[in-house]
Amino acid sequence: MREPTRPLPSLVPLPHGGWGVDSYMSSADYTIRGLGLVPPNTIVPIIVVPGIMGTNLRAKMNPRLGRLNDERNEILTPGAIAWRPPNDIPSAVRDAHVWDKLSPRDRQKWFDRATLEVDDRGPIVVPQTDDGYVVTEAELRSRGWGEVHAESYGLLLSSLQSQLNQTFGMDEKTHRRFVKPHWKRAMGYDPRKWGVREIAPLTEAHLENYAKNYYPVYCFGYNWLDDCETSAKLLEKRVADIIESWRKLSRTCEKVILVTHSMGGLVARACAKRISGKIAGVIHGAMPAYGAPVAYRRIACGTEAFSPSNGVKDDIAGYVIAQILGDSPEKTTPVLATSPGALELLPNHLYPGPWLHVRVVKVRGQANAADHERKGGIKPTEEAATDYLKLPSSIAPNPYDLYRDMRRWYRLIDPHLADPAKKHKKGVLKAITDAIDTAEAFHRSLGDYYHPNTYVFYGDDRSKLSFGQVRWVARQWGNSATALTTSNVSSAQILGRSYDRSRRVMVEGKTDLRFEPDPQDTRGDGTVPHQSGAGPAGKVKQLFAAQGFDHQGSYNNSDILMLTLRLIAKIVQEMS
Repeated sequence: MREPTRPLPSLVPLPHGGWGVDSYMSSADYTIRGLGLVPPNTIVPIIVVPGIMGTNLRAKMNPRLGRLNDERNEILTPGAIAWRPPNDIPSAVRDAHVWDKLSPRDRQKWFDRATLEVDDRGPIVVPQTDDGYVVTEAELRSRGWGEVHAESYGLLLSSLQSQLNQTFGMDEKTHRRFVKPHWKRAMGYDPRKWGVREIAPLTEAHLENYAKNYYPVYCFGYNWLDDCETSAKLLEKRVADIIESWRKLSRTCEKVILVTHSMGGLVARACAKRISGKIAGVIHGAMPAYGAPVAYRRIACGTEAFSPSNGVKDDIAGYVIAQILGDSPEKTTPVLATSPGALELLPNHLYPGPWLHVRVVKVRGQANAADHERKGGIKPTEEAATDYLKLPSSIAPNPYDLYRDMRRWYRLIDPHLADPAKKHKKGVLKAITDAIDTAEAFHRSLGDYYHPNTYVFYGDDRSKLSFGQVRWVARQWGNSATALTTSNVSSAQILGRSYDRSRRVMVEGKTDLRFEPDPQDTRGDGTVPHQSGAGPAGKVKQLFAAQGFDHQGSYNNSDILMLTLRLIAKIVQEMS
């Protein structure tokens, strides 16, 4: 038995206010009907704003040339792919092999932010229903879907596109209206799966009001190496362009809804602060509201490959990611130290502190590990660890002074690693300081601002450990010739660092210590700790402390997808 209808591609808005669709003539014997769903003429665009490294980048297609403003990438030809994250395991392994061979000098040239732009040619996930494809790839590309990482955001985009505009159906036999299954699930979903006891109900009457609008889904990619304020201004322009494009088609379009991930939340907040009236509401996911200590860890030590909460599979994936992003400060510093966008992910002035610690553990017994082995493996005992540094009081009120300090051994940035390609003509110290100043200005300008109609979810999972703090730990064997104090440990002379991320220091010219960074220490999503994720508490409509997802894949979680659907409907109710 043949199906009675087949879906036609989504209808195209016509300038006079109608809708059109392309189909084909068929013989009278061909009884399957084409089904074209006519959208409402009131438009509420949904714009997805990705996180750091979630936007595809390329060398500028038409770089400006000149002695003072040369936008040519020194390695990549115009239009060549600069950053396109892998979308599957074989691609990730292949990319890891390539990136691991890239020298620090070439990494700096490759990721020269002034020479890069958003690449809209990435793969996309075309929405599919039980009846087949309903939206063309060309249409989705025009909405920016190719600008973002398909593996991280493809499911979110396709789910929203296929579900937001399918609210009710009609039973062909009884001619009665019914609520589509995905909305039925949203109406009855257990809020405990979202980390809350209750959420405002969603009723069929609410859905009737919701269905009065059409919800096209867009993406906004941005150069994540740039200052978030710069990206916010570009998002402001994208919002204005989208609204105007619908108005030119004789549609009613007044406001958009922003759905953000990670760093995209900072960009969207800055944009909303500029054009609050054009935004109906915001959904922030996995946002480092106060920054994240992992940003310090990755610049200072390289990208971490392992976590105490990982299984073997996760650690293998972490190793591959570390190879791509850079597993040592020699590889991460040349790219991140002068990139305001990356520095804006550091713990800001609102992050609960102190978050940087230095700890020396006194070990009684053998004088050193080798002696321990020679004497039959008698296990030495460790005294309770003592903190000798918790951000000196002169620095604690302003973490940016810590970031600007490039002399102390626990420094964020080693300036000797920051410019292997010799690109900073006015000096690398000035380039680093300028980038940190830009990050501080952005953080202080943004402050604790949130759009009045904001909802936030974050990871609060003990099985997804994150860096809530960064601890440098050394073990002191036997008795020290020097009495260790906050002052002399913090001012110790750095002797060098090892590829294992440790740093050797000499205290008062007598005591040699080797400090290593401790692993992840607190619950979160594997990247953003709960302290930062929960930062919006009391400042937004509702906060969801959820579990079961890692940072990068948060929108691939079925509970989070359902929450996003539910919150969009909630925002629409509040528009009325």
